[in-house]
Parts: sequence; C-alpha cells; structure tokens
Amino acid sequence: MDNIKQIILLATFIFLLAPLALVVYVTIYNKRKKKHIEEKEHLKGVFQQELLKTHIEVQEQTLSNVGREIHDNITQVLSFVKLNLALAANINADAQKKKINESRDLIARAINDLRHLSKSLNFEHIMQHGLLNALQSEADRINNSGIIQINLRIEGDNYSLGAQRELVFFRIFQESLNNTLKHARASRINITLQYSEQLFNLTIEDDGMGFSPEELTGNTGSGLKNMENRAAMMGAETMLYSSPGKGCSLNVTLNPNKKQLYADGNPPNSIS
Repeated sequence: MDNIKQIILLATFIFLLAPLALVVYVTIYNKRKKKHIEEKEHLKGVFQQELLKTHIEVQEQTLSNVGREIHDNITQVLSFVKLNLALAANINADAQKKKINESRDLIARAINDLRHLSKSLNFEHIMQHGLLNALQSEADRINNSGIIQINLRIEGDNYSLGAQRELVFFRIFQESLNNTLKHARASRINITLQYSEQLFNLTIEDDGMGFSPEELTGNTGSGLKNMENRAAMMGAETMLYSSPGKGCSLNVTLNPNKKQLYADGNPPNSIS
C-alpha cells in the first residue's frame, strides 16, 4: 500500500514538474534564439560597415591616383605644349610646323591619358564590369605612366565572384600596390588570377628588395593585417612570402562556393 502511495505521489510530482520544466526550457530556448538573432544582426552590421569603409577607401585611392597623374604627367605635357607654342612665334615656317606637329601629338597623348583617368574615376562602371576588367584598367594606367611595369595573367575561365567580394579583392590589390610602390623599389609586378570551380587565387608578386615578414612594423604591418582581415571577411585566406633581396608574393585564396563571413551572420567557424 505504501508503495502505491509513493508511486502516486511520484507520478503527481512529475506531472506537476513537467510543465514547469517545459516553461524553463522554452524560456531558455527563446533567450538563446533572441541572443543569436541579435548577434547575427550585429555581425551583419559589422560586415556592412566594413564593406562601406572598403568602398570609400577604393574611391579615395582612385582619386589620389588620378590627382597625382594629372599633376605629374598631364600637367607636364600641357606645359610643354604651351612652351612649344610660345617658341613657335619666333621661328621660321618649317620649325613652326615641326613645333605644331609636336604639340598636336602631345595634346592627343594628354587626351588619351584623360580618357583613361575618366574611366578610373567611374568607379561604379569599373566594378559593374568585374574584377578582371578593373585590374586590367589599373594595369594599363600604371604601365602608361611608366612608374612600374605590371603584367596581368589569367588562368582558367573568368567568372564573377560577386560584387562584394570583387570590391574587397580590388582594395587588397590597391593596398598591395601601394606597399610595393612605397617600399619595394621594384621594377615589375606580376598579377595572376587563377579561376577553377573550387578555387580562385589572386597572386601579386614583385621583384623588389623584399623583407622579413617577422620584422613587419608600423603601417606596413597594419596594412598586411588589414588585408588579412578583409580576406577573412569574405571567407578567403592570405599568405605572404618574402625574404630580403627576393621580392615579395601575396596570395589570396578563396573557395567561391563558401559563404561570406558576416554577410549571413555566420561566425568564422560556421562557414559551410
């Protein structure tokens, strides 16, 4: 009899406890779900802020490049044209014709340079036409300026990585190029884009003085860290290879089928 009473009491206790346990479980689940949604929205916000920052930096760098080229190249060409025309007033007819022809050629060159620069300024137009065309335009612009020689090579069939990823790749290229021009004393840069179904790889190599990556400090070190963080933001990995006297090589590798970090709220360890 006592056993029966104990069983009844136990059953009653469990019956009364079960709803309470269910309420606790639902409450904990809802709190976790709310926290997950909040974290997801926060990561989306971080991603969008970083993307906007990248967008602005690309535009600022483009404007800086255009301003420098107008000052260093086009202004000098037009100044030479002005000098030619001034000299033409005091020379014979044959010499005048030669000066005028020279001036005509120089003006044509300035117009062509301005046309290339106007394409560079049209940032949205460049990005709409993809990373490959954007890099080709930059390579042509720099090669025409004579600052350094850039060789661009493509392996595989070109495909779109998505506007956000291509924007970040383009900014990484700009940062790498700036580091090379400021520090490497290089005469040549080789850019390779490798396309395959499971892999996209951007390689930027120079023949400059090189350095020891372990000794990176200041702006150079933070610049590399910035490139690494931006690559990670879109699910890519960076590798830097350099040593004194042997140039530098930067590889950025992406599985195009991976989800972008933060774009869908996934933390780094949950990429699929």
